[in-house]
Amino acid sequence: MAKYDIVTKSIIKQIARDLSKYILKIPIKESIELIEKEFTRVEKRDADLLFKSGDSIIHIEIQNNNHSKMDKRMLRYYSDILFEYEEFNIKQFIIYIGKQKCSIKNIIKRDNINYKYDIIDMRDLSCEEFLASNEPALVSLAILCDFENRDEQMVVNTILKRLKTLCKDEIEFRSHLKMVEILSSNRDLEEAVKKGEDMLKVDIQKMPSYQIGLEKGIEKGIEKGIEKGIEKGKIEARINIAKKALHQNIDIDTIALLTGLSVDEILNLKKTL
Repeated sequence: MAKYDIVTKSIIKQIARDLSKYILKIPIKESIELIEKEFTRVEKRDADLLFKSGDSIIHIEIQNNNHSKMDKRMLRYYSDILFEYEEFNIKQFIIYIGKQKCSIKNIIKRDNINYKYDIIDMRDLSCEEFLASNEPALVSLAILCDFENRDEQMVVNTILKRLKTLCKDEIEFRSHLKMVEILSSNRDLEEAVKKGEDMLKVDIQKMPSYQIGLEKGIEKGIEKGIEKGIEKGKIEARINIAKKALHQNIDIDTIALLTGLSVDEILNLKKTL
C-alpha cells in the first residue's frame, strides 16, 4: 500500500479545488491555501489534505480500509485543527476508496460530546461526471466510481483514452495511468486495465509521435527498440523523464515510482540541474 500512498496522495493534493467542487460540493471563490502541518500532540500524523477556503478549514482524509477507530482519529484531528484555527469553521470529510463496503463510524455521542463528520464512498458516485471532467486526476478517480451497469471494459477504455487526450505530456499521463493501475485492484479491474492499455498501445503505435519515442521518453516506444542500443536508451529515457519531472516539481517518491530510478539516483540527478 506504500505505492498507493505515494501516487494517490501526491495527485489528490494537487486537485483540492476539484475534489471540493465535484465530490464535496464546496464552492471555492478564491485561491486556496494548502496547510502543510504535522500534528504531534498525541502521535505523529499528517492530514491527507488540509486547506483554507474563505472562513473555513477543509480537512479531507482518503481512507482505503475500514479503520475501527477512524471516528476517534478524526476527532483528534478536529481538536488539533480547532486549537490552531479557532476563528475558522471546520469541515471534515473522509473519502472512502476501499474494496470492502464502508463501515466506518462517523458519529461520536457520549458524555457531553456530540461530534460528526461526513463520509463520501466513491462507489456510491456515478462515474459519468468524472469521465466528463477535463481534469485528469478526476478522470483517474472514475475507476473507483459506480459504472451504473455500463460495460466495465468500455468504461476502463474510456478512462485511458480520456487521460491520453487530457494529459499535457507523457510524464503526466504515466503518473495518472499508474494511479489507475493501483486503484483498479480495489474494484477487481486489473485485467480490464491491462486490456485497455494494450488497446491504447495499438492506437499509439499508429501515431507519428510513436516513432520518436526515445526522444519523448515514451517507454512503450523504448520497448519496441526503435533505435539501436535499447538498454542504453531505456536508462537515458528514464533519466530524461526524471529531469522533466524535477523541473515540474513532482515529488521524489513519485518520480522514483514512475521511472524505476532509486531515490538516491534522483537526488544525485537533482544536484546536476
